[in-house]
Amino acid sequence: MRVVNLDLDNTLIYSYKHDIGNRKMNVERYQGREISFMTEKTHELLRQIKSRCLVVPTTTRTKEQYDRIDLKAGAFQYALVCNGGVLLVDGQKDYAWHEESRRMISDCASELRRGAELLKCEPLRKFELRFIEELFLFTKCGEPQRVAASLRTALDSRKVDVFHNGEKVYVVPGKLNKGAAVERFRRYVGADEVIAAGDSEFDMSMAERADVGIVPAGFCKRYGADSALEEMKGESIFSEEMLSRIKELIDL
Repeated sequence: MRVVNLDLDNTLIYSYKHDIGNRKMNVERYQGREISFMTEKTHELLRQIKSRCLVVPTTTRTKEQYDRIDLKAGAFQYALVCNGGVLLVDGQKDYAWHEESRRMISDCASELRRGAELLKCEPLRKFELRFIEELFLFTKCGEPQRVAASLRTALDSRKVDVFHNGEKVYVVPGKLNKGAAVERFRRYVGADEVIAAGDSEFDMSMAERADVGIVPAGFCKRYGADSALEEMKGESIFSEEMLSRIKELIDL
């Protein structure tokens, strides 16, 4: 069995803030607004790949945020949300998977509490502090790079990682990463081969632990990633370039 783990945001779909051309379709609405889009070519390639492989959306989004998306490619039997800490099977949470995730990160509880205390008092915080599925911390801040740097200094890097993406700031147990989720899911379904693709620091471990990891141009230098990853050339939008490469691989 071949499994294809795909990040969503800026890998398959793009927010309204990105110019992805006119040949696109809306895939996410929020409070009546169209907020995320996919190119028509991406959609066609995704449908072709999904007909031949087990495609698993693999995202840091929560279940609620994931459920807003309609990729118009039919139902996905599996999805990994909350950075891989939650497995959805036919759209429903697998509670055994979630409990195993919580056991995996039990030794990080004190650092997560410390991170929560620091963020509650953070003057640059501009959004509520959320403890997502009792797995990791999330909020939004002004000057997120500065906030993240401060958290990295204060917290034990052996226990937790700190990320920022735009104004979003995360404190995540080191064991709760997409790479670990990919390995768990490989065992879960008995996969023979895993192809994974993503665009951000959250996706690095997933790409590195897959049999084939596909990332955008410049990714390895930017994040200090394994040079064995397949970087795209950046000659077209990443979603199209990446899915075209996956189609080549499965056609071999």
